[in-house]
Amino acid sequence: MTLGVFLAVLGAAFLHALWNALIKLGTSKVGGMVILSIVEVPIGLTAVMLTPAIDPAAVPWVIAAGCTHFAYKFFLTYAYDRGDLSRVYPIARGAAPMIVALVGAVSLSDAVSAQEYLAIALLAGGILLMARGVFTSGEDRKLVPFALGSALATATYTLIDGTGARVSGSAAAYVAWVFVADGTFFTLGMLALRGRDVIPRDWQTWRMGAFASAASYGAYAVSIWAMTLAPIAVVAALRETSILFAVLIGWLAFGERMNGEKAVAAGVIVAGVMLMRL
Repeated sequence: MTLGVFLAVLGAAFLHALWNALIKLGTSKVGGMVILSIVEVPIGLTAVMLTPAIDPAAVPWVIAAGCTHFAYKFFLTYAYDRGDLSRVYPIARGAAPMIVALVGAVSLSDAVSAQEYLAIALLAGGILLMARGVFTSGEDRKLVPFALGSALATATYTLIDGTGARVSGSAAAYVAWVFVADGTFFTLGMLALRGRDVIPRDWQTWRMGAFASAASYGAYAVSIWAMTLAPIAVVAALRETSILFAVLIGWLAFGERMNGEKAVAAGVIVAGVMLMRL
């Protein structure tokens, strides 16, 4: 991996943590996520016009991914309503690859290596330590099931995307259509659940939500580009430094409480995810 690609992937990891931070920063987490979703639609449609047409057989996978993204955003939004960025993000981000590995070990024919079992153990230990901090610090305990729900949804759409991208004939086109479906489903779903008042009226929230949406697409696009120039496993592992960026943003920008236990838990989760990816 060249220095340029290395720095680009670090930038993508930062962008991923940043868009989560922008959603957490807003006074209305749901409203910010709705704006992000609205802006996803024109971003996705623009990408659709610049990519090949997808195979019609991929349409059910696009719809399934869009529905699962709804669950991911729903749980993540409510987790941020109840907990710190530096607490929620590592749990949600770290539990997802662990769930994928555990499901794969049971339902798929792929053999699980000793390294992967070690990674699962590290992830489980780090997540339990991070969750323990919720109880010992007197934080809202409801953030834990919401963060884990977000992780479960992430693991689900990861498995869906693996098949959908292959069926589509063009991974870039598949991602573009998923952005369109994702943005449409979440916006319409929240309008149905919460009414028109869920859409913020102030310019500041719109600006942050739009920037978060662009950062979300940028993080993914840079990662995909890097995977064409460097080993996929190395790029995927390096991208998980987003957990550390989220913890640092929460601590330095939001003034979230940082103690040794939280720092150690975040470090263990990062080590487990990177070991899983390599």
